[in-house]
Amino acid sequence: MPCQPPWSGAGLVAAAAVLMGLALLAWCLWAGRLEVPGDVGEEDEKEEEEEGIPFMAEEGSGHCRLLCKPSALAQHLVRSLGRSAALRGGRWLWPCWPRLQMLWQLLQPPEPEPMVARELLQLSDAGLVALDWLVGPWGGSGGGRGVSSPVLLLIPNAAGKVTGGLLQLGLRALERGFIPVIFNRRGHNGCPLTTPRLQPFGDPGDLREAVTYLRCRHPSASLLAVSEGSGSGLLLAYLGESGSSSRLAAAACLSPIFRGRDWFEATMPWLYEWPLLLHLKQGLSRYAGALAEVVDTDRLLGSRSLRELEETLFCRTRSRPTSWESYWERNEPLRDADEAAVPVLCLCSADDPVRGPPARSLPRELFRSSPYFFLLLTPHGGHCAFPRRGPGRCWAHEAVLEYFRAMAEFLRMEERRKGLPRPRRWGGSPVEPPVFTWQRSYTR
Repeated sequence: MPCQPPWSGAGLVAAAAVLMGLALLAWCLWAGRLEVPGDVGEEDEKEEEEEGIPFMAEEGSGHCRLLCKPSALAQHLVRSLGRSAALRGGRWLWPCWPRLQMLWQLLQPPEPEPMVARELLQLSDAGLVALDWLVGPWGGSGGGRGVSSPVLLLIPNAAGKVTGGLLQLGLRALERGFIPVIFNRRGHNGCPLTTPRLQPFGDPGDLREAVTYLRCRHPSASLLAVSEGSGSGLLLAYLGESGSSSRLAAAACLSPIFRGRDWFEATMPWLYEWPLLLHLKQGLSRYAGALAEVVDTDRLLGSRSLRELEETLFCRTRSRPTSWESYWERNEPLRDADEAAVPVLCLCSADDPVRGPPARSLPRELFRSSPYFFLLLTPHGGHCAFPRRGPGRCWAHEAVLEYFRAMAEFLRMEERRKGLPRPRRWGGSPVEPPVFTWQRSYTR
């Protein structure tokens, strides 16, 4: 049965937090304690402007550029984005205040409030993850839109915070005929913690089981995935580790974190770190008794930074302690990036105050050398915000949906041109198609 999402009870609290945060931020700006417009130096910004294929937008995202390896797929994507209105929108009031955009994106409530149908998926080790099927504000049955409608898997940030922006993307996708479903990790957003184990930053094991289940439930549908912020570490790790067996047709990352260890060790904006830290502690406190068997819960709940919490939870365990260096050897998002075999669009902003300066935080060589990675870079947009006036409020959502449409169109064109067989159904229950793989010739 559709129900109110687990985050809906905090709507009034979130609204109050937005007002308090905006008031505090305005005071900081007035007092000159917060830099404007961001942390991007003039030399770095000039370098970013000179590289990639330019997209001139009329008053929204600014001067976007697409950085990628030349290929037939890249040419098709350039044409599709160039014709689309996704990169054009009304100017936002504060285009040069990325921290204000970040706070608004993190705390804004969705409009309208969506309804979800929750499904708990038991994993191979008896753990649970939650799949929240978005059914719109009008209700309905989760995941039943149509056997051939594409399934869009939404992955929140690493703290499990389901932001209003992610929900808005899900609702926009629902309107376009997608079947959106949110992946909630163990112990996140009301998902019961049945084993004393949480999911490390870049461990894709649970996500792999969830994708396998979605393929079984929707055997004839295309599977797509979008991640937000630090949640992109999980998606990128999954794509690299799975290679051509990922079962995904395409993926996209909004403001991804490419280098996990560097990100945790850098100084994060406290307006971003503290809300997520409190969100994580609130969820973990429910399972303090069970987690006491494996970690020091006093140290865990007393953590003063996301790094300290991550290190306590996964490195300073009672049974299998490990070093911080060893942990990141197994959990860096791009450790197997060379094995990725699915197109990935990464939407990034040069003034992202969470990811850090582009010169240090963007792996440009990956986008230059890999035919599967595409970087759409805009000078202004903050962290996961990409704001604009008018319906939708985020032009990146339209760009992601246009990208998925372009990928599907390109694949159909290549299938017709090469005469590749397509799965057919001759009555009865549908037969599961073979594992989806992109052919190398598409990206050459």
